[in-house]
Amino acid sequence: MQLRDFFSTDAIALDLTTETKDETLRTLVGLFHLDEKSEGILFKMLKRRENLGSTGIGRGIAIPHCRSLVVNRLRVAFGRHTPGLDFKAIDEKPVHYIFLIVAPPLEVSNQYLPVLGKIAQFSKEPDVPEQLAAVTKPEEFLQLLEMKGV
Repeated sequence: MQLRDFFSTDAIALDLTTETKDETLRTLVGLFHLDEKSEGILFKMLKRRENLGSTGIGRGIAIPHCRSLVVNRLRVAFGRHTPGLDFKAIDEKPVHYIFLIVAPPLEVSNQYLPVLGKIAQFSKEPDVPEQLAAVTKPEEFLQLLEMKGV
């Protein structure tokens, strides 16, 4: 299983201009091209998860995630917010890189936790924040995932 296989170029936003965590989550959910009601449900699920504790894992990275009936397969998106957002991250620093993961409650392939783990592992590599900052187009983001072998 390679992380690159779960991303598509239309679910990668490299120039987020949102002002808040909520706006950012809504924008990333919008990359899945769901109907309005489904997007609203998904946003509420992500908010509920964030209220349990921030998914900001430090080093400028957040991995918001949840399970929801509004998707029928695992979906992932990536967003980059150059100025940074207050995500209430564990290191109390702004978040610049957001990996969104959503999966159905019962997932036959059971890839939700492995994908979450691979993103967390990828995020811990020392040069990843700098490399994510240098990406200029979605294809380069995908190439970075391939290069890192995750």
